[in-house]
Amino acid sequence: MRALLVSGARPNFMKVAPLYRAMRSRSRWEPILVHTGQHYDPEMSGVFFDSLRLPSPDHHLGVGAASPLQQVVHILEKIEPLLRSIEPALTIVVGDVSSTLAAALASSFAGIPIAHVEAGLRSRDWSMPEERNRVLTDRLSRFLFTPSADADENLRSEGIEPNRIFLVGNIMIDSLDWIRAHPPENASAGSLPSLPARSYGLVTLHRPSNVDDPRCFARVAEALRRVSDSIPLVFPVHPRTRARMKEFGIELASERLHCLPPLPYFPFVRLLVDAALVLTDSGGIQEEALVLGVPCLTMRENTERPVTSAMGGNRIVGSDPDRIFAEASDLLAGGPFEPRRPPLWDGRTAERIVDVLENGTPG
Repeated sequence: MRALLVSGARPNFMKVAPLYRAMRSRSRWEPILVHTGQHYDPEMSGVFFDSLRLPSPDHHLGVGAASPLQQVVHILEKIEPLLRSIEPALTIVVGDVSSTLAAALASSFAGIPIAHVEAGLRSRDWSMPEERNRVLTDRLSRFLFTPSADADENLRSEGIEPNRIFLVGNIMIDSLDWIRAHPPENASAGSLPSLPARSYGLVTLHRPSNVDDPRCFARVAEALRRVSDSIPLVFPVHPRTRARMKEFGIELASERLHCLPPLPYFPFVRLLVDAALVLTDSGGIQEEALVLGVPCLTMRENTERPVTSAMGGNRIVGSDPDRIFAEASDLLAGGPFEPRRPPLWDGRTAERIVDVLENGTPG
């Protein structure tokens, strides 16, 4: 049976790769890779297909840069004829980006069942485009594959039928475990700074709430400068963030704050494994840091992944420079940190998803 496997942005590729491998291992499935082109920069797209050993997409929609609404519209226009020509038995969408919602909408109108991987996550912050994407995609989907028990509870509280909800674990951890066991043949330190393990902090920053408002971005930048006085920071800069830095005149690069281009997955994981702490506004990195036992400070007012805090690996610190600096100082001084890996975050989530699709229950 044909299954459309849709991805469009950097976090999607890590979620699609284990599913593609699991489906290819079952003779019943013919996974068809569709790349919407939402992330079109080679540093945010092609290198991830290479490092995860995914084949080139069967179909590339070439959507490119646009506002979230424009991206959804463009994807709808381009994926509709593809659905008609392929007639898949199922569309699988992952995560919470514009591509996720657009592919789900198009499949719903075409009468094609939808499976949403990473369903049920909620931040309760409707200013986030991702929150709207999550809720709407969950409403449209027949199969809701959740990473943790709190996601199940969110869906049940919204009136979702229990027979649509399947707790299967965190597919990001499938890729995390896989890439550590299968480093790329050409893996090298490259342009990474030469810093001993546990002697630096790692930064990621790209959320519109942090980088699109010059006042908020300035506050976060102040926090990073202050933390870098205590420990060097390594900062692979997202293209969106770099553009805002230039637009707002924010300079962060220094001897203590190493600004790098975006990194392929394996070099980034190497940096994360050896970091003393991570400061981020990314959802997936909260999860990876928890599993790797790296203290995490999330520079947001909320998270759709509260399990990372409940399991002792993550502190939500907002964008206040004083609070970020105080929490970083506490962790660096050996403050409370007792991370625990959540149930089913064991690298076998993709297999359980395919079991549900074939047998109606996780194996």
